[in-house]
Amino acid sequence: MIIQAVTRDDIPEVLAFTLQARAELFPKLSASGLPDDLAHFESTYLQGDGQFLIARHAGEIVAAIGYLPYDQRFPQLDFHAIKTVEVVRLFVLPAFRRGGLAGQLYRALTVLARQNGVEALYLHTHPFLPGAIDFWVRQGFSVIDIEADPIWQTTHMENRFAPTS
Repeated sequence: MIIQAVTRDDIPEVLAFTLQARAELFPKLSASGLPDDLAHFESTYLQGDGQFLIARHAGEIVAAIGYLPYDQRFPQLDFHAIKTVEVVRLFVLPAFRRGGLAGQLYRALTVLARQNGVEALYLHTHPFLPGAIDFWVRQGFSVIDIEADPIWQTTHMENRFAPTS
C-alpha cells in the first residue's frame, strides 16, 4: 500500500475515483452536479491551501482523503480565531475497509496539516454512514454540534491540536 500526495497527472483518475465513491454514498447529491473543490481540483488542492492524499494498491487508487481551509459556512461554529481546515472526501473501497487504511490516511493528512500551521481540524458526517462517527472519535475528534434535521442529522466534529513548544 502506498500513500501519496496527488500530482497533476493523477487528477483524472482521482476525480473518477472520488465521484464514483460519492455517487455510491450520496446518490442524490451526486445528481446535483460537481462540487466546487472537485471542479477546481488543481487550484484547490495542488496550488491552494488544500491537501489531497490517495492510497494505491497494485497501482490502483483504493482510498482518498483531503482537507480544505474551513469556510465558516456553519454560523453555529466558531473557528474564526484559529487556523482551521475541513477534512473532506474520505473514501475507502469496501474491499480495503476495516484494515486501518482510513486511519493511516488521516494520520498522514494530520502530519501535513501540522506542517502547514493548522490548529484545528473540522469535519461533518452523518449517523447513517455506518461507523463514521465512532471512527472519527477514535481519531481524536469530538462532537461539537448535531443539527436537528431529521434526515441528515449533520454531526459536526473537531480535533484541535495541542500547542507545540
